Amino acid sequence: MIRKTASARWTGTIKEGSGHLSTQSGALSDQPYGFNTRFEDAPGTNPEELIGAAHAGCFTMALSKVLEEAGMVAEKLETKATVKMEKEDAGFTITAVDLELKATIPGADREAFFEAAQTAKETCPVSRLLAAAEITLDAELL
Repeated sequence: MIRKTASARWTGTIKEGSGHLSTQSGALSDQPYGFNTRFEDAPGTNPEELIGAAHAGCFTMALSKVLEEAGMVAEKLETKATVKMEKEDAGFTITAVDLELKATIPGADREAFFEAAQTAKETCPVSRLLAAAEITLDAELL
């Protein structure tokens, strides 16, 4: 079993308070976040963009594996994940993640590429975790 950790520290109220996020690896170390970074586009991070980064990274890495198994090696894979959060009756909810992929794969078979991208979207661990949200994929083979 693989275990990775991250931590959050918060002080104050929801709107005036502030927090800091850290990761086991040190990639994030006391990274500031707060209401203004989450809802008002102030500098800093927020949980939704971190989920997007995790999903884009996981999907892209999974796609590399699926492509290799299909006999293709990508020169470049670039994925953007857009995490959508909406206010619902129960409160704010992450409702969707849109993945946008641009791939450069010399000699790739288009049909095999799109099949590999779909397989990676469905099987990467972060996609599985986010299964309650709608996950879309717009894949482009350059």
